Amino acid sequence: MTYVTQPLRAPLDIGFDYTRSLGPTLSQFMTALAGRRILGSRGADGTVHAPPFEYDPVTFAPPAELVEVGPEGIVTSWTWMAQPLEGQPLPHPFAWALIRLDGAGTAMLHAVDAGSAAAMRTGLRVRPRWAASTTGSIRDIACFVPCAPGEPGQHAPQEHAPQPVTMMTSPVLLHYEHTASPGESSYLRGLAAGRLLGQRCPACGKVYFPSRGVCPADGVPATDEVELPHTGTVTTFCVVNVPFPGQRVTPPYVAGAILLDGADITFQHLILGCPASEVRMGMRVRAVWKPRAEWGTTAENIDHFRPSGEPDAPYDSYARHL
Repeated sequence: MTYVTQPLRAPLDIGFDYTRSLGPTLSQFMTALAGRRILGSRGADGTVHAPPFEYDPVTFAPPAELVEVGPEGIVTSWTWMAQPLEGQPLPHPFAWALIRLDGAGTAMLHAVDAGSAAAMRTGLRVRPRWAASTTGSIRDIACFVPCAPGEPGQHAPQEHAPQPVTMMTSPVLLHYEHTASPGESSYLRGLAAGRLLGQRCPACGKVYFPSRGVCPADGVPATDEVELPHTGTVTTFCVVNVPFPGQRVTPPYVAGAILLDGADITFQHLILGCPASEVRMGMRVRAVWKPRAEWGTTAENIDHFRPSGEPDAPYDSYARHL
């Protein structure tokens, strides 16, 4: 009887705050949004671009003039979002639309809260619904809404002039479900059992840890499982001196490329147990595992590597793995 082991699957989250300086053009654009106004830039050919460009598409020069546009505009094209995703402008069905604001020659992308797909159409006149509190972000326009017949456009300016906006921080968050390959699943299940499992290419004999599934040198499936010792050699390393959110080790510390004994490829892990200044190429290290109760199917089962006390490995033994 043949038993088929299912690959491992797990939900994963990747997130960080993306921060950038806006520069002179986008700074004026975002500052105007904080004041509930929309600016575009006039190009060398007379076309007004909204949002404004930072460099003229014809002359490649910075814009010479920013002009106010809108606030109303016309939908030039759209698509209906029947099931909004996390982080999108509205929690209920809405339209993503390209909107050409009055006075502009180009369209901007934004959400339209039309109520239903039947109410959306190309040529629909819309106006912005401003956020209750503006900060100098494209989200200061909460969305656009259809204009009522005969309804005058309204800028709804703030009572006080906003402070110049020069920086922008946008949280970036990705939720996804990762399905591990058979080779990766074998590697992760080995970690859950306290074993370091690699796979050998039957053609060239190279051992890969973690497994690549297929030998990159021969293109042959690497299916022969090999258990490796918990010792290895530091080939290259980096001293981390800069703190960042979520950091669990206080700088300075070392992230190193470690070549396990018997492997033909390095992998990265923390090197602790000695001052960062003492870590060196060729240093022999040993895995330090977390308490067994904390193990899962993850490389974090190994808390770090520490010096083993053995003599340094000769350079020739790891030179081709740098």
